[in-house]
Amino acid sequence: MKLNDVLQKTIQFFKDKKFETPRLDAELLIAHALKMPRIQLYVKFDSPLTEAEVNLCREYVKRRTAGEPVAYIIEEKGFYGHIFKVTPGVLIPRPETEMIVDEVLADFKKHPRDQIRILDLGAGTGCIGLSILKHIPLGKLITVEKSPEAFATLKHNIEALELSERTEAINADVADLNTEELGKFDYIISNPPYIDVNDTQVEVNVRKYEPSLALFSEDQGQHALKTWSAKFAKSLNEQGLMLFEMGYTQGPAMQKHFSGLPGLKDVAVLKDLSGLDRIIKARA
Repeated sequence: MKLNDVLQKTIQFFKDKKFETPRLDAELLIAHALKMPRIQLYVKFDSPLTEAEVNLCREYVKRRTAGEPVAYIIEEKGFYGHIFKVTPGVLIPRPETEMIVDEVLADFKKHPRDQIRILDLGAGTGCIGLSILKHIPLGKLITVEKSPEAFATLKHNIEALELSERTEAINADVADLNTEELGKFDYIISNPPYIDVNDTQVEVNVRKYEPSLALFSEDQGQHALKTWSAKFAKSLNEQGLMLFEMGYTQGPAMQKHFSGLPGLKDVAVLKDLSGLDRIIKARA
């Protein structure tokens, strides 16, 4: 069987299954199975595949059809122009989370400093903090992750992006951190767990495959948002920014909560490209 036959059949199969991105899913899976860049699928479209290669493609298609996210199958996900390793114990980076990176870089452009310190809470893959660090050459990052498996993935991404010298990774629960020992920061960022543990609207495959530790929080999904922000509100340098991702229904509650935290001002709810509340932002 030729490469193009496998690719076209997979695309059509995914279309029949009503997948949201059938061609992209097929290209990513088959390119990964054949250990080649996606563009090579079309350059070498006439190449014959071995039985082992066809079987591996079928295995990946079977896993995807069962609902497993592509990122977990190919063990990577693109975010802000970089590739991050992804494992089943870590949250898959989402495009909307790039808003935090955009906000930090825009603020840094308006208020450039020789050196800045960034704190990333519940870092997962590290995609937010590490993406910021790649664009601020003199920046320093402290990144915190509780899950041992996610922490191993985080460490891998720090090394893969060649940011080890400017990054300190801490394997700990945010609740156990000593704010005085950590010092002050110019940017405190987080994509914390913010889904209500009793939310029945969560997509089936998200609940099935992605780590609950990174998804769900008590107090209608607001526990981590409230406790982490309250703990670190006084850890911002003057004119520093705190930016947390949140659920689209949590804007009013977070506006009220952040406005009540000592030392914070200019609290604002930012909407994503879909017009939904997505980021809560405050300045010291």
